[in-house]
Formats: sequence, C-alpha cells, structure tokens
Amino acid sequence: MAVSEHGKYVPALRYRWLTPYYDAIVGFTTRERTFKAALISQAELESGQKILDLACGTGTLSIWAKQASPHSAVRGVDGDPDILTIARRKAHRADTVIEFDTALSYDLPYPDAHFDRALSSLFFHHLSPHDKVRTAREIHRVLKPGGQLHVADWGRAGSRAMRGLFVFVQILDGFENTRDNVNGRLVGIFEDAGLSNVTERQAFGTMFGTMTLYSADKPAT
Repeated sequence: MAVSEHGKYVPALRYRWLTPYYDAIVGFTTRERTFKAALISQAELESGQKILDLACGTGTLSIWAKQASPHSAVRGVDGDPDILTIARRKAHRADTVIEFDTALSYDLPYPDAHFDRALSSLFFHHLSPHDKVRTAREIHRVLKPGGQLHVADWGRAGSRAMRGLFVFVQILDGFENTRDNVNGRLVGIFEDAGLSNVTERQAFGTMFGTMTLYSADKPAT
C-alpha cells in the first residue's frame, strides 16, 4: 500500500516501523471486516474471473476475495516488497493460491483489458491528486470492457463528528492527499478516467471518519 510522495517512497501507515502492526491497527480502527465483506459482496465475483487487488497491502482483501470466489484468479499488487512478504505468508497460512506483484498503481505490469474486476481498499487517500488521476486511468486500461472497479476508502463525512475524526487521518497521510476524498471528488476522478456509472454505494462510520464504498464500470464498447 506504499505510494510515491514527491519522489519519496512512503510505506503503509507512513512509517516503516508501523508495518508489522498494520493489520491490528486497521482492524481495530476501520471496521475492516464489515466494510471489506460489503465490498466483496458488492463486486459480485464470479467463477473464472480475473480479479486485481490494487495496493493489496498485507493481502487481507485478496485472501477474502479468493475465499469468496475460489475458482477466480486473484492477483494482488503493491509497491512495498516488505508488506508483500507479509501478504504471501498470510495467503499461505490461509491455504489460498494468490499471485502477488510489486509495482506502483500508476504503472501496472499487466496488459490492456486483462481483469474482470479491480478492487481497492484504503489506498486512494494516500495518493497525490496527480497520482489519483494517473491511477484511475491505469485501472481503466487494465480492466476488460464491461469490467468493474470497486473501491473502499475515506469519503465525504457523514456528520460533523465524522469530519472531526478524519482530521487524524489527514495529519497522518497529508491534507493535500486526502482532500479529494473528504470533498467527494473520487467520483469525478473515476469519471474523467473513462469509467461510467460511478456511484457511492454505501458508507460506514468508523473511529477515523466515514468509509465509503464506490463502484464504477468500464464501458463495454
């Protein structure tokens, strides 16, 4: 889940020493099991599909997606080789066959029109505005016509309390990077990349703000 910030590599949770604690922190603070289960259900995975988990981090979503659709080919990609080591160990312990690749979100090593589904959780708010746009275009490129994108990330606050809680995320991950999320601009970014039917599907209140689930389609023609 690492990203590039002004040419500098930034790991998940910003600090390398926090990486071993990533699962515990995310699980405790974000209602992870609830929103990721909802995201997988929303994606309506089908047998035989090719599924990309973009910025897969420690592989939790990849593993749950594979368990939900055992006969699909799930591939996780992340820019952080250290966190992918954790993901591979977790996948092995869960007895799931998942391929994990090292790459940045805006330069994916996959051919055009390759995936039926692209999933992503808690990633876009890490990206600069410029890299959000580049990443959305890259997702559009690797999706098959008729393919779908399903994203869970911080969104517009559902209340003043949720907006106040989100300041802690902004302090950690940067006010510039998180501004598009809290202002509801992800929908426009996905649309500008060529995706259609971009929709905010549902939202969950968490300890750090409002978690929003999005869906979008790559036009079939």
